[in-house]
Amino acid sequence: MNDPRPTDIKLRTRSRVLEVAFDDGERHELPFEYLRVYSPSAEVLGHGPGQETLQLGKHEVGVKAVEPVGNYAVRIVFDDGHDSGLYTWGYLQELGRTHAEKWQRYLDRVAQLGLPYPTPAPSKPRG
Repeated sequence: MNDPRPTDIKLRTRSRVLEVAFDDGERHELPFEYLRVYSPSAEVLGHGPGQETLQLGKHEVGVKAVEPVGNYAVRIVFDDGHDSGLYTWGYLQELGRTHAEKWQRYLDRVAQLGLPYPTPAPSKPRG
């Protein structure tokens, strides 16, 4: 099977979603918070299974830019400074297809920690 190719990518800042249409007819609206929580970066995923870092306080995160990376991915620049995840076309499509179950998994992890949703933003260390 060939990798999906996007035919349209729209950044909807007011509604806080990235809308992605693919050449196979699929179209997904991916909320910024969801994209940030499931960033494919080492900062979020760690360097192996079990090293993931739960992202908290991202419900108001914005996107400053969506930058193409070759012909296979985009880099999303979030307004919290995070910009190291490369979202391949296949990963964006997977996020769209599994949105409901992945989001529920995130909410379940937050609940297991006894935290409210939306979670408060982590406090910044004082310098």
